Amino acid sequence: MKIVILDAYTVNPGDLSWHPLDNMADLIVYDRTTPDEVVSRCKGAEIVLTNKVVLNAEILNQLPHLTYIGVLATGYNVVDLKVATRQSITVTNIPAYSTNSVAQMVWAHILNITNHVAHYATENAQGRWTHSKDFCYYDFTHSELASKTMGIISLGNTGMATARIAQAFGMKVIAYTSKEQLPEGMEKATIDEVLKKSDIVSLHCPLTNETKGLINKKRLDTMKPSAILINTSRGPVVNETDVANALNQGTIAAFGADVVSVEPAQKDNPLLTAKNAFLTPHIAWATKEARQRLIDICIDNIKAFLDDKPQNVVNER
Repeated sequence: MKIVILDAYTVNPGDLSWHPLDNMADLIVYDRTTPDEVVSRCKGAEIVLTNKVVLNAEILNQLPHLTYIGVLATGYNVVDLKVATRQSITVTNIPAYSTNSVAQMVWAHILNITNHVAHYATENAQGRWTHSKDFCYYDFTHSELASKTMGIISLGNTGMATARIAQAFGMKVIAYTSKEQLPEGMEKATIDEVLKKSDIVSLHCPLTNETKGLINKKRLDTMKPSAILINTSRGPVVNETDVANALNQGTIAAFGADVVSVEPAQKDNPLLTAKNAFLTPHIAWATKEARQRLIDICIDNIKAFLDDKPQNVVNER
């Protein structure tokens, strides 16, 4: 049996091991694969693993030996599921492996924005503190999170983890969610209520036709001018031009994001130069612990498939 990993580098740049897979089959690992290399690299493989390399209809139609595709992520839009199902290819994903890591990044952004950690660290590295006339200095009006309102849009695993951390800070939590019952101290609200009432809004919704451009000028205009918006879900959930304009015009105070609409970020992305926009390069999921968990679940998925008891299947088998 032949297993091919098409884009292994982001999951494992060398600090983890694919060794268990190597023991299961003839394993071929590629750090990166361009679109025109996919078919030739996958020829003869029964199992293909991909993170962001697209496996569309044209490619799948040229891989008659393929029986299993393991997506090395939670999102699986890189695979044409209809064609995979028609060709009896089982497709699985890796759910809920990065919940704590992403929630941690949400709060890294929030605390950096509210406490200006990066700003002061940069200033001090350039010698400003050593020349200060006082034992401290501050360039911003700082405020506490306690008693403020945290708004969560979509209360899934990561949204819930983020909300519980907010409660630990003493914040009130309101959430837009389909859940009927919420944990003690959390209140349901509409999207518009969340945006209007919250001091901080964190987006955790999947990218669908309904959520694309969910945060736009009309909704941004309802937010507090002191509000902070955080996006660790998917880039297209926000209209980036509208968010950049809102920041530059003072409609909202700050924006922290780990995702943008096109990745890597394009040089003309307006958020790169917008006032008080803080971007990280889609690394919220990528703690070592989360990546190890991803590999472990990947291996379990393959073993379950080989035992004819597939798990985490995202298409009809």
